[in-house]
Amino acid sequence: MFGIGGGEIFFIILVILMLFGSDKIPEIARTLGKGMAQLKNATNEIKHEIQKGTEENGLDLKSLTGGISDEIASAKKNMTEYINPVDISDPITEIKEEIENATGPIKRQL
Repeated sequence: MFGIGGGEIFFIILVILMLFGSDKIPEIARTLGKGMAQLKNATNEIKHEIQKGTEENGLDLKSLTGGISDEIASAKKNMTEYINPVDISDPITEIKEEIENATGPIKRQL
């Protein structure tokens, strides 16, 4: 979380407690919570207005970003094939099953 460790968070809380006192902290937290809620509502309204505007103009936001998503998926697949050209998971699974089948009776006897 933002590169802040537990000790640093504890120190920040201690400084806030010393600056504002224990009686004002709930009020500050309440105010911050309301502010975060207003910010979230504002961003949701902006997002809704953008979607509404694109629909009114005959643009489909999913079709605009769909091509990009397909290209990203294709590039990811190509990179995976380039990095791992041979899929070795199936042979490993088969060998593991053979070993488990061979050692099964031995394990049961012990």
